[in-house]
Amino acid sequence: QIQDLTFLIKNYCLTELYLNNNELTDISGALKHLRALQILLLHNNQLKKLDKTVKELKGMISLQTLNLFHNPLAQDSDYRLYVIYFLPSVQLLDRKSVTQRERESALHLYNRERSCVVQSIAFGKRVNTPLGTAVGSSRCTQPARRLMMPSDNAHLLCSFCRIPFENPEDAILLRAMTRSLMEFSSVDWNKVATCRERRLENKVEEPHEKLTVRFR
Repeated sequence: QIQDLTFLIKNYCLTELYLNNNELTDISGALKHLRALQILLLHNNQLKKLDKTVKELKGMISLQTLNLFHNPLAQDSDYRLYVIYFLPSVQLLDRKSVTQRERESALHLYNRERSCVVQSIAFGKRVNTPLGTAVGSSRCTQPARRLMMPSDNAHLLCSFCRIPFENPEDAILLRAMTRSLMEFSSVDWNKVATCRERRLENKVEEPHEKLTVRFR
């Protein structure tokens, strides 16, 4: 059974590594150079330090499959959520797929501030309800209210410094009302005269019809 990993020092291009069923107690400094690793099996060992083990694997941005079960570290409370949060590339952990609900739970547990921002602004998600209407959820049951803008020059403050609104919901409403627009225009080029045709006809060209569609 393997107890030492010094033989892996010069194996930089490994994509799969099977170290299960051994007597490994610590992997610090032995695997972090394996940045191309996609599959790593470490189950049935004697790894005790969850934080040290995960820290060693953080640089493996391609790691998708990881087994750590049947190690003492797997007995830690919230062990699975800890691994999911700090190793976001992992998709299959201990032979079980990582779900979106688990990722959200891990974010809420280890980065509560960011979790609150994601939940309140819903950045990157599409909302089909028009602005100014009530939303059928437990958090948004009140009709839209008037936006209270900050006084003086508070609106010039950097958004990363602090929220210049008395009510944080006003900042969220302002963001929703000022979302950037996407504009698409279409012209029938068959009706547009070429440079040669314009010179021969020698007349003022009439404006052409242009169809413009905007998405908020």
